[in-house]
Amino acid sequence: MPWTKSFKMTGLQPAMPECWGHRGASATFPENTIASFERAVRDGSEGLESDVHVTSDDVIVMFHDPSLERTTDGSGLIREQAWAGGIEHLRTTAEPRQQIPTFNQVCDLLMKPENMHVKLNIDIKPDNDPERLFTLMKQVVQSYDNYETALSPRLILGIWHPCFLAPALAHVPTLRRVHIGGSPTAARTYFWEHCDGFSMWFASLVGAEGQAFLQQARRDGKDVFVWTVNRKDEMVEATRWGVKAILTDKTDLFQNVRADMSLDYASTRSEEVGFFFRWASWRYWMLPQFVIQSMWIANLEKRAGTTFETSWRASQAQLAAANYATPASEKTPAPAAAQQPVASPAAYDLDLEKAPAIAHAAPAIAATA
Repeated sequence: MPWTKSFKMTGLQPAMPECWGHRGASATFPENTIASFERAVRDGSEGLESDVHVTSDDVIVMFHDPSLERTTDGSGLIREQAWAGGIEHLRTTAEPRQQIPTFNQVCDLLMKPENMHVKLNIDIKPDNDPERLFTLMKQVVQSYDNYETALSPRLILGIWHPCFLAPALAHVPTLRRVHIGGSPTAARTYFWEHCDGFSMWFASLVGAEGQAFLQQARRDGKDVFVWTVNRKDEMVEATRWGVKAILTDKTDLFQNVRADMSLDYASTRSEEVGFFFRWASWRYWMLPQFVIQSMWIANLEKRAGTTFETSWRASQAQLAAANYATPASEKTPAPAAAQQPVASPAAYDLDLEKAPAIAHAAPAIAATA
């Protein structure tokens, strides 16, 4: 419950954001499985979010981690194992036990007549090879009839690292590109030109920098999505910000909250959002965000094998040569002093009691991003 009820914003009735199931309805079914995706759709979700990796026999699978042991009865790196005869036979350890789905299987789900309204936000993990991934993705998408109108417009690439921008534009230019991250400064510096939306860590948008980012996105016609929002008060605040979609594990909860907000947003906010909301969680504070972002960006660059800055400059040259952008020599990123590290997705789930130990948890945090 809120510490103190907020004052009632009489007359305020913002547009309702879409509900996107984070790894499906992952609070109810095993994450990133067909059962989880189907439940999210049944709950009324307009979108799904899932992660991708590529097996040794060139099959794109919907899976969060680069290795198998956290959620399945298998072990080892996905990229070192074949789908056929191997990964296809694994099952989740969580009940009801489910198969790891492929990108083809999820596209089949999207192409069912009753699901033609559902979008898919494809979370591109930095462990992937951009050229290989997008070449395979193009083959899958183009295997469907009328893919240009029936499938491509509903597929959204979630890009964490600038090294994926040029390959995405080269191989799958018709798919939307959305930067996933937690630093408004990094989003503006490296992704603004070639992404038409931003999927941002909720906590990174609460403060002054985040609110300025939201205003700039509105001015420039950029969509903003927020993740991973499982609390009522954060769902209500994100709606007030005018975000396009809310990514949540609890799709059924958000549907109920959205129904209440649709009837009377002002009363719902007054009941659910505390007067001191901006100070109610350590996740919103500047220093913890700086520490978390510092750890996260270092790990992300390690996994991708290149820094944001190096990759951004290389991408600018490639895109300029392909007439996607102005020449790199005519563009400069934000001053180094203004660049801030990117926030960790996994930090969203840390408990306040664990805050003093954050500095020692970088590898574990990054592994759950």
